Amino acid sequence: MSDLDAFRGEIRAWLEENCPAEMREPARSDDDICWGGRKFQFKSEAQKLWMERCAAKGYTVPDWPKAYGGAGMSPEQAKIWRQEMNRINARPPLSSFGIWMLGPALLKFGTEEQKVHYLGQIARGEIRWCQGYSEPGSGSDLVSLQTFGEDKGDHWVVNGQKIWTSYADKADWIFCLVRTDKTNKYQGISFLLFDMESPGVSTKPILLISGNSPFCETFFDNVKVPKHQIVGELNRGWDVAKYLLGHEREMISGAGGNDRLNTIGAFAKRNGLEDPLLRAELAMFDVDALAFSAMGEKFLDEIKVGKAHPAQPNMMKYAGTELNKRRHELLMAAGGSAALEWDSEGSGGGAKARTWLRTKANSIEGGTSEVMLNVISKRILDLPGA
Repeated sequence: MSDLDAFRGEIRAWLEENCPAEMREPARSDDDICWGGRKFQFKSEAQKLWMERCAAKGYTVPDWPKAYGGAGMSPEQAKIWRQEMNRINARPPLSSFGIWMLGPALLKFGTEEQKVHYLGQIARGEIRWCQGYSEPGSGSDLVSLQTFGEDKGDHWVVNGQKIWTSYADKADWIFCLVRTDKTNKYQGISFLLFDMESPGVSTKPILLISGNSPFCETFFDNVKVPKHQIVGELNRGWDVAKYLLGHEREMISGAGGNDRLNTIGAFAKRNGLEDPLLRAELAMFDVDALAFSAMGEKFLDEIKVGKAHPAQPNMMKYAGTELNKRRHELLMAAGGSAALEWDSEGSGGGAKARTWLRTKANSIEGGTSEVMLNVISKRILDLPGA
């Protein structure tokens, strides 16, 4: 038996013993997702137990170094962990922008003090982050942002506004792009971290067509940020931001591979739909979802050994976005008129309809689909620019 086979046996045995049955069922709403942070309220004892057990072993971030709260798994071991989690349909023990986006950026650009201070808290679910990137008038042209940090010696004073700040009203801290030099568009942005409870920080939820929304407007009014809470070099925050965007796009693309034929088909059957055309569409979707999952595994293998194309996250984000929107269109078709129900307990408060409407934002967040296609055409296909 190889070392990896033995490792798989250990992981499989640990999961069977430690993953509660409730955590092997699909999440039905955002409440079923464990986000962590100082404001988070666990929905159930099983949810709390699953997160705590995984955090104690470093399994919330299995491929992070043990010194920073991870399990120190090799790329091959981390792949086995994902496979064994999928085998029992286990929910992620902790969902976090800190894990998906900030953590990788800190591992690459952070000081040792920053890594020790923040990464362990992220891994244990003690701190929840939001992302301060987009501004009114600075979405796709992100480098035109105007939120400004004035140098006051031992701290900055930040003034400005961010928009589409996901879960800003629930987050503990923010990783934020701030202009620190007004004379240089690209080399005048810094990447700052600060507490959302700092004086001068306020948020306002943005309501979407789904009737609810994770998005907020976020305002900064003379917010003091200590100098040591900068990641990377002064005025070189765009380097950090671009690296982080790649991980954000991987995260968004991950929604593309979920809920394949069996889940949607079972939903259609419960609603008495036996349309052969719908079944054919479900089969086509299933094939595409499997292909997308295979592409994702290939990309993860390549990125771990430094062979991935720099623009591949753009391709993954675009493909995952379109697949996720298509999945929810099929879910609505499979549900018939019942899927349009908006308020009852039986429909989970119209969960399917509201989620279907929410997926429309996938084409915008993390970089619009049009921008993704432009990057793919120029950097992967080598097509000439307009």
